[in-house]
This record gives sequence, C-alpha cells and structure tokens, in this order.
Amino acid sequence: MSTENLKKTPLNEAHRTAGGKMVDFGGWDMPVQYSAGVIAEHLATREKAGLFDVSHMGEIWVEGEDAIAFVNRLTTNDVTKLVDGQAHYSALTNENGGVVDDLLVYRFDVDKLLLVVNASTTEKDWDWITSHKKDENITLTNASADYCQIAVQGPRALEIAQKFTDENLAEIKYYHFTVGKFDGVDAIISRTGYTGEDGFEIYAGKEHAAKIWNDLLEAGAEFGILPCGLAARNTLRLESAMSLYGHELGDDISPLEANLGWICKLNKGDFIGREKLAKLKEDGLTRKLVGFEMIDKGIARDEHEVYINDEKVGVVTSGSPAPFLKKNIGLAFVPAEFAKTGQEITIDVRGKKLAAQIVPTPFYKRDK
Repeated sequence: MSTENLKKTPLNEAHRTAGGKMVDFGGWDMPVQYSAGVIAEHLATREKAGLFDVSHMGEIWVEGEDAIAFVNRLTTNDVTKLVDGQAHYSALTNENGGVVDDLLVYRFDVDKLLLVVNASTTEKDWDWITSHKKDENITLTNASADYCQIAVQGPRALEIAQKFTDENLAEIKYYHFTVGKFDGVDAIISRTGYTGEDGFEIYAGKEHAAKIWNDLLEAGAEFGILPCGLAARNTLRLESAMSLYGHELGDDISPLEANLGWICKLNKGDFIGREKLAKLKEDGLTRKLVGFEMIDKGIARDEHEVYINDEKVGVVTSGSPAPFLKKNIGLAFVPAEFAKTGQEITIDVRGKKLAAQIVPTPFYKRDK
C-alpha cells in the first residue's frame, strides 16, 4: 500500500522530521524506529524515559444512564467496581469466549465511560459494539479521529510530565486518571502504559499533538528521553509479557488461555461469552500461553513452530531479543500438560531445531 492510502496520526510530520523509519502498521503509516535504534529506545524507556505516539488507538464514548450496564454486558471485567477517575483492562468477547479485542475502560462518571481500543480493530470493534446495543439508554460516539494520544513512559516520566500540569501527578494511582490542563490544553492524563514501566498517557485534541510531542521531547532532554517507535514498544511489552491482539489474543483465543483469567469476572452476572468461558474453566484448559527463553543461540520469531519430543505442539506468538534482559525470549501456546516452568521445548528457527525452556512470566518486572 502506498503511503497515500495509509492512515496518518497527527504526528506523522513530526516523525518524519525526527528521522522516523516509517512502515505500514495495520493500515497506519507509523515509525518503527528512529535514528538512535530499537535497543537505545528500549533502554531509554527502562532506565530514563521514552516517548510514544499512540494516536492510532481508537476512542469510543459510551454515555447515558445505562452506560455501565451496557459495557458490563459486552466485556469480561466488572465495570460496576470502577469509581470515577479509574480505568481497568478488559476484553470484548464473542459468544464462543474468544477475544474480539482487548481494551481499557475509563469511568468518568456513572453515565460516562471511554473505551480505548486497538488501532487495527477500531472499525471492527465499533461495528461489534453498535450491533450489540439493545434498548439501552445510551449514546455511542466513535471519537477516534478527534484525539491524539501520547505516552511518556519510564522512571523519569513523572518528573517530565509534571512540568506541564498543575495536577499532582504523583497522587494519581496506577490505572487512574484525571482531567485537567496539560501543556496549556484540556487533556485526560492517565497513569497507564504498555511498557511495564511507570508513566502517563495523555489524550488531547489532535490539533495539539505536535506541540505536546515537541514540548515533551524538549523538556525530557535533560532526563535522556528518546522518541520510540513500534519496535521498541513491542520489545518492551514482550519483556513485560503483555499480550498483543492478533498474537496472544484473537477471535479464537480465550482470555483464560492467554493468562487473563484475572480480567474475567465470571460471577458478576451475564456477559457475552460468559457461558463458554465458565465451561472452559470447569473443563480445564487444553492449551496455555507460556513464556520461554532460548537456550541455544538463535532468535525465535512470531509463527515459528514449537516442538516437544519431535512433535509439533504449537507456535510462537511473539518472539524477539530482550534488550534489557540481554536474552532471546518469546511467548507461545503449548498443551496445558507441558505448560510448566523448566519444561524444555525446541523451536524451528529457519530449519534448525533450537532448544528453549519455559520460564515464569513476566520476564521483566520493574522495581516498585
């Protein structure tokens, strides 16, 4: 697809100016890395700060007196437990208990929720959500094109972001947010992220994107901030064993198989896919998502086949070098009986059978 046909975030020009290497990412023209390179970007985020353009993500407002009941019927986590200013991680599930998408649910008020969904599935999610509206008193708005979303992540993220707002960011708990001024404009400031580090995601009108981005880069320079592309975003989330839709999650993968049982509140009342998930839990899983570390020299990549005793048992869902841990790691689905720490597996890496072993996840956990 030529870049003319690709969707662009409000920061497209800024990425090109900064020397971003642009790629087609699910129909979006996005930077995969900048001149510093993936390893430098990854390490900056782990040790100092990284800046990410996540404006391609989708934003869907659910407003009205039945907002909570409606979203609770479509998602696995319990929306009734959220308080104003809190968010949680959840999944939209289909009738078979597979994942339509994973998402964040933000509660602004008893009758106002924001759903933040994946970029490549925004249209699919919008169709899914609107098609499941019954007679609930709600208004649904796909506001994805109205916002920029910029994430500042890493140990110095708090100090950098605090320069731009009078809100006391240290007081915002993880998975909570506030609404206030950021860099002089109205914004949602959320203590969330997809890197395994502390940090903030800032939502603002798309027309403010370039100013916020450039100001954060300038203010973060003294702390060693780097702009980060999709490649570092991927290696960071993989070290933290966070699932990626289309890899560890999909229409035919249940959240239980992907170690996301903690977001499946089966006793909260009925929701789409609940019966199948309850039965799956009762019958026992036949496959589970595991983390592995390469023993032999080599890098397992997505789609590489996994063997136990010369029998193909699964595929790698995500695999790459882990820049901070200095190991080659990955995630894969294997039969439940083999999903135990220390289990040796072999992975077909370009025709060579290389040894690996199952290890506990997350591979990386930051010091709190």
